[in-house]
Amino acid sequence: MSKDTSIIIFDTTLRDGEQSPGASMNIEEKLRIAHQLEKLNVDVIEAGFPIASEGDFEAVKKVAQTIRGPQIAGLCRANDKDIDRAWEALQYAGERGRIHTFLATSDIHMKYKLKMSEEQVIETAVKAVRRAAGYTPNIEFSAEDAVRTRLPFLATVVEAVIDAGARTVNIPDTVGYAIPSEFAEIIRYLKQNVPNIDKAVLSVHCHNDLGLAVANSLAAVQAGAQQVECTINGIGERAGNCSLEEVVMALRTRQDILRFSTGIVTEHIYAASKLLSTVTGIVVQPNKAIVGANAFAHEAGIHQHGVLMEKSTYEIMTPESIGLTQNKLVLGKHSGRHAFVDRLKELGYDLSKEDIERAFVRFKALADQKKEIFDEDLDAIVADEIIRVPERFSLRQMNVSSGSFATPTATVELEVDGKIKKIAAMGDGPVDATFKAIKKLTKSQARLLQFSVGAITGGTDAQGECTVRLLENGREALGQGADSDIIVASAKAYINALNKMASVVERTRIHL
Repeated sequence: MSKDTSIIIFDTTLRDGEQSPGASMNIEEKLRIAHQLEKLNVDVIEAGFPIASEGDFEAVKKVAQTIRGPQIAGLCRANDKDIDRAWEALQYAGERGRIHTFLATSDIHMKYKLKMSEEQVIETAVKAVRRAAGYTPNIEFSAEDAVRTRLPFLATVVEAVIDAGARTVNIPDTVGYAIPSEFAEIIRYLKQNVPNIDKAVLSVHCHNDLGLAVANSLAAVQAGAQQVECTINGIGERAGNCSLEEVVMALRTRQDILRFSTGIVTEHIYAASKLLSTVTGIVVQPNKAIVGANAFAHEAGIHQHGVLMEKSTYEIMTPESIGLTQNKLVLGKHSGRHAFVDRLKELGYDLSKEDIERAFVRFKALADQKKEIFDEDLDAIVADEIIRVPERFSLRQMNVSSGSFATPTATVELEVDGKIKKIAAMGDGPVDATFKAIKKLTKSQARLLQFSVGAITGGTDAQGECTVRLLENGREALGQGADSDIIVASAKAYINALNKMASVVERTRIHL
């Protein structure tokens, strides 16, 4: 793969992706995702926004200290304090550390947000890049809201920051406004009108408000962009970002037209998707391209017949190419610890001995209830037992009575800040009664925005998986829970969301 045809994949799951409502991750969770991104062989990991909070700073620092392959980027505004703080965290990555600074360039942002003139914007951008150059030559500059920026001014800014030392210049579609032909024309304009453009990598960062983030990114690549910024599962602010798995598999599948490739080890895509969904609680819709549950499902009889005769009749890529194996039945009650650990590793989990032991105990208990254990069951076990925020609240036991002629009542016993508390509450149904009891015990004022329930696998003995979204003081949190008893799973999900709410540090929202 030649350098001229290789597209740089810049993953911002840990920064822009985390700005999805309720998707905040703690340091341990960010590190798990970072290790999976390392397996994917992404070129750059944007680990966070160091000055936003102490937690974000420590997360970027930990990723910089731990991850060895990809470059590690940290986002910062175009001011000395932000840039200094970013490098304080990134310095542990050495020459792989990338300072990513940004400033808006559109008229609407300059007038209403920055209250700056064109000259002031150029001066501030150049000063920021030079400040960053005092720490590292690995500097990226982003022209926020570039798509709505007048092209002559955008070209002037790009030329100035490259002269100042920026090695990468990013052209974001901050509000997801562009269409592919328009976005490609912006890239071509810059290639033709910025004299020093060959001294920097031209990057694109597309949001998905019109559902065109991947299409815009591909159009930009065809027009001359060399780096694509994206996230796993396309998560991110509002409608999300360009999806890593979609843009990578499009480049791989349509090399006949696009003639570009990436260094991504695509066999780790599915594991990355599942891990992110498990960590954040954001469920991938079934019809999601590449990683959705239906992506390789064929229900129509004529399609099923064609696939059985020759897969290429209706499949443009193989499930194995993204790491999705066809034989999903993996374990049973007689399976040993070795087989259990091997399967977890195949699914992308690298657990400590202590975590493996906890997960194995839960696996054995589930295996006594279910004849067959599937990959999805293992994901649920890891989510329930391992990937957890610090638990201020934990479920000890509960009992629910309900029926056609009885008022639904839930008796719940929780450990709250180390103390055992118990209460009973009535509700419109067993789940409502359970949630009311939990709210009383935790003294929570959170409002339930969303509640969903589903079976993790098929069969009457399948585990139930619940997801809740809570809102309190303008802050959202997603919680997940799994159990063979769906009411217990609901309680676990609600408590998980409350624990996340309690542990989240208020973050400054940065939009690119």
